[in-house]
Amino acid sequence: MRSLLQRGTRRSRVVTTAVAGLLMAGLLTTVALQAAPASAASTRYEAENCTMSAGTVDANHLNYSGTGFANGDNAVGNYLECTVTAANAGPGTFVIRYSNGTTANRTADISVNGTVVAAAAAFDPTTNWDTWADKTVTANVNAGSNKIRITATTALGNVNLDYVDFSVAPQFVDYQAEDAAISQGTVASNHTGYTGSGFVDYTNVAGSYVEFTVTTATAGTAQLTFRYANGTTVNRPMDITVNGNSAKLDLAFGATANWDTWAEQTISVTLAAGSNKVRATATTTGGGPNLDRLRVTGQADSTPPTTPGQPSCSGITENSIGLSWGASTDNVSVVGYDIYHDGNLLAQSAGTATSKTLAGLTPNTQYRLSVFARDAAGNVSLSSAQAICTTAQSTDVSAPSAPTGLTYSNLMSGSVTLSWTASTDDRGVVAYDVRVGTTVVTSVNGTPPATTTTVTALACNTSYTLNAVARDLAGNVSGQSNTVSFTTPACSGGVPSAISTYSGGWTIPWGTYFAPDGQSALVTERDDKVAGGQFRVYKLNTTGGGKTLVGTVPNVVTTDGEGGLLGVAFDPNWASNHFVYFMHTAAEGNRIVRMTYNGSSLSGYTTLVTGIAKNRYHNGGRLAFGPDGYLYATTGDAQTGSNAQNKNSLNGKILRMKTDGTPAPGNPFGTLVYSYGHRNPQGIAWDSQGRLWEAEFGNSLYDELNLIKPGLNYGWPTCEGTCSVAGMENPKRQWSVDQASPSGIAIVRDVVYMGALRGERLWRIPILSGESTGTPSAYYVGTYGRLRTVTKVPGADAFWLSTTNCDNNGGAANGSDQIMRVTVT
Repeated sequence: MRSLLQRGTRRSRVVTTAVAGLLMAGLLTTVALQAAPASAASTRYEAENCTMSAGTVDANHLNYSGTGFANGDNAVGNYLECTVTAANAGPGTFVIRYSNGTTANRTADISVNGTVVAAAAAFDPTTNWDTWADKTVTANVNAGSNKIRITATTALGNVNLDYVDFSVAPQFVDYQAEDAAISQGTVASNHTGYTGSGFVDYTNVAGSYVEFTVTTATAGTAQLTFRYANGTTVNRPMDITVNGNSAKLDLAFGATANWDTWAEQTISVTLAAGSNKVRATATTTGGGPNLDRLRVTGQADSTPPTTPGQPSCSGITENSIGLSWGASTDNVSVVGYDIYHDGNLLAQSAGTATSKTLAGLTPNTQYRLSVFARDAAGNVSLSSAQAICTTAQSTDVSAPSAPTGLTYSNLMSGSVTLSWTASTDDRGVVAYDVRVGTTVVTSVNGTPPATTTTVTALACNTSYTLNAVARDLAGNVSGQSNTVSFTTPACSGGVPSAISTYSGGWTIPWGTYFAPDGQSALVTERDDKVAGGQFRVYKLNTTGGGKTLVGTVPNVVTTDGEGGLLGVAFDPNWASNHFVYFMHTAAEGNRIVRMTYNGSSLSGYTTLVTGIAKNRYHNGGRLAFGPDGYLYATTGDAQTGSNAQNKNSLNGKILRMKTDGTPAPGNPFGTLVYSYGHRNPQGIAWDSQGRLWEAEFGNSLYDELNLIKPGLNYGWPTCEGTCSVAGMENPKRQWSVDQASPSGIAIVRDVVYMGALRGERLWRIPILSGESTGTPSAYYVGTYGRLRTVTKVPGADAFWLSTTNCDNNGGAANGSDQIMRVTVT
């Protein structure tokens, strides 16, 4: 069983709504509302929150989502019924996550709103009860509330059911270009593959345009998708205006191989209620591309709920807390609340109820609880204030017996297999911890847990002495087992050989970036916990370790979580222009800004990029210049999973830009977006081949190391770790969230060094031939606490490594953090 202190449910997904009742106007051809391709993000409905006819909510197997799973009685007719909310009517997709540890197929009738949509659907065996699989069904749904029921059709009953992920395809209207107003262009049909009765061939002059009349029933955000062909080898950019106001300047319409090949370009705009004029105007003498149609996909509701009121705790027991909060309001309706412990989703409450009993908690543990409201459109409110509550001391004070007979086998450079004899306990053992001294290296969970494990995070050419202890549900820890000692074999590629404190007295140092001359670096402190409540920037010399305050960054605000003053980067031409760049949280969201730094002080302030949503957690924040000379930035999903899959959102992305904040040439979508489908990326670095690697926070299951390529989709919120979904990239490496929670990375001699926050260790991951990676190994496990930023020292096989033990999760006193220098040999 995973502790609820882990990430809860990584896929905190939401539903995209549609602009209701879009109508054609004027002479435009009427086109009925249709279902768009099934790309809408989904909302998760945990089985433990649904209605079960007979059975229990259990947590005695691994890898479930939320706080448990539904274990129905073994009987014909036993069912689980979940109520889901659809933002609009249309084709709905239900993904049912289940496990079947038997060798027999278990069947069930799946009905939606009382109609069977899959009779005797097969839920095949999944190897064991810790392995989960997906069953997907589709059915038309109504706008608003819908019910899906899974009913066992044999005496075996249902499989174990974890959750239902639900999404409904947004609605759209197609507007044919040949029916729009045309200036300096003709309707043609001399190429293939167009829709409607033809397409518009722009005259090759600047200023030629096509203007569509779009009517909406309500005001709100909408996506405009232009379908076009460009058989030349050069971009044909166009300015897009809505009701005379600029929506996008020089939107790229790149080459499409030939005039019979069609592509799409999408932007997000705000439409007024009633009639709207959307004009696409060529900006070069080449004119516009051949334009086939405009597709308008709407989101009538773009207003998030108000912030929930202050939460409070009551009815506290050793493993539960009753949480209540003030209701949010919404322009349509609130459909649920998300409850977080720090940055980890702990529970969800469906409907408008403003209280929730949080069960399955750890005794005598502090929980820092925040509440977020959701509406049916998937808009998420800002965070409530925190309620800080501690569960009661357990009445179970009897510790398990100590494990015995600890032995090791299969010793390799980065791993070893351990076995031991089981412990006993008056209420039951739930975990074994393998330790170095009192520092946990890995844990084995279960009821009962296994008595053997392969430890895969060992450093090569290193001596170890390991022991094992047992834990019960109350957190009582046994005495330790006997110890085993060994030395791992050597490995190649360079390893950390020396570490020393380079500079002390820091409070949450977050961003570190060396000046182009390599003589000094700038370091940001994330929060305003220092005297005066300012967000400070320091110069740290590469000789001597002395630090000097060079200034503060204006307009920064904290989120009382993971926001504040984040990344920093020097302009590659700093010697001549003195520009440096910062990413920070501001009043309206996250910003990328530029300031002037003359070597001793900061001045000026220019905003380059806005429109990056913020929240208490998941703000991304890393900045770095790539070998191509362009600035890269990482952005989190702002606790709204659908942002990551929305290519029109700047959240859940890696961005690539020129130094004025505009899209860099060659970006895959003609926007700032370089890659998408990220949850909370924070580490980026380039290898000797110029390839970009990225470290990313997971949620409940896996953290990731990804190889980033332009235009690719890295899966969140559909995937967490490897899931092999078509069109989504699998990570090159993944870790359980308790062993990583990665932030910064650096690459030295084609080895990735990754700092781990919750895991409190430094990971070493060699890059091998092709796109593969070698076996990861861990250093400094539990020695220095939470490791945040890893920055290569210019011209040396070394890197700086910073701690952030002063943050909310570390709880250390201000000034306790340090920056260390690590040498690789």
